[in-house]
Parts: sequence; C-alpha cells; structure tokens
Amino acid sequence: MSSKLLDRLRTRLGRHAPLKLAVVAALIGLFVGAFGFAGTAAGLAWTNTEAFCTGCHEMKDNVYAEYKGTIHDSNRSGVRATCPDCHVPHEIGPKLVRKVHATWELYGAIVGKIDTKEKFEAHRYEMAKHVWVQMKATDSRECRNCHSREGMSKDLQSAKAQARHAKGLAEGKTCIDCHFGIAHKEPDGPGPQEMSTVANK
Repeated sequence: MSSKLLDRLRTRLGRHAPLKLAVVAALIGLFVGAFGFAGTAAGLAWTNTEAFCTGCHEMKDNVYAEYKGTIHDSNRSGVRATCPDCHVPHEIGPKLVRKVHATWELYGAIVGKIDTKEKFEAHRYEMAKHVWVQMKATDSRECRNCHSREGMSKDLQSAKAQARHAKGLAEGKTCIDCHFGIAHKEPDGPGPQEMSTVANK
C-alpha cells in the first residue's frame, strides 16, 4: 500500500468511534467464521456419503463390490449401513480425527499403492487389520451406532447366539472380535480375536 492510501485510511478510521470499529470488525469476523463453519460442515457431509467413498475404482471394484448383496446392503427391514456408517465415527471429535487420518490414505491413492486388483489383495490383510484394531480400541463404536446390547432381543436369537453373546460379554469381547468378514471378503491371516489392540496400533 502506498503511504497516501494509508494516510487516507487512517483519516477515515479516525472519524469513527473505536466501539463502532470493534462492532464492524466483530461482524466481519462472525461472517467469515460462519462461512468457514458452513464450508467445513458441507465438506464433512460430502465426504460422508456412499457416493464419495465409492468414487475411486479401488473402493468401487473391490470392497464395495463385495458389500453389495450382504446383510448390511440389502435385508428384510430395508435399513442399510453404508461405508461411513461403519467406518466413520458419528461424534464430531472422533469424526474429525478420522477425517484427518483419512487424508493420509489419499497418499496411497496418489502413488497407486492399491490401484490394481493384485495390489489390493496384497494389502488386504494390512488394511483389514488397521480397521479391526481401531474397532477393538473403541469397543466397536461404529457397530453400536445401530446395534446396542440393550436393544437386542434374546427371544429372537437362537440358543447358540444367546450363549455366544453371553460368553463374549463375560470375556470382554467386542462386536468385531466375532462379526468380521460380514460385509467384505475375509483376508487370510489371524482374525481380530488373535490381535492385541495395544501391540498392533
């Protein structure tokens, strides 16, 4: 800025009371903040859709293709659990943390880490293990957004299911310890029950 322009600005601002300037500055700050908040909320909503999750062929041709027709995709009640329902926390704090971690996954997409079926299969266990560790660490938080122990009707479960749920609860197991490989192909290697959440973080 030229010195003439700065002098003119000082003269104009000098004519106004400091309180008036503070109010104008606060209004501008609120407008910018609201715009930023709305943009962030819109971005979070957009990246939390099934269409966004399946926008790249790595997901669409592999795990999404496996998910189609499973109980989470199509069932008698018509309630669907889509990608973000199972893989993104609903609470804002954990959701933001997950979104930040997801930005690192973009690096893998950019360098083509899993851009072929062969590469995807080579990394399948590593990716599944990462999800299992997170789910074990949060006591299967995303599962519990739809399924709750309190809401389960024992009368509608088989005797075998009742016994297994009671045993799992007594042993401190969480949903993912037993219910894995239900929406995606189960990878070769040890399952979640054999993993320690601390050792594999």
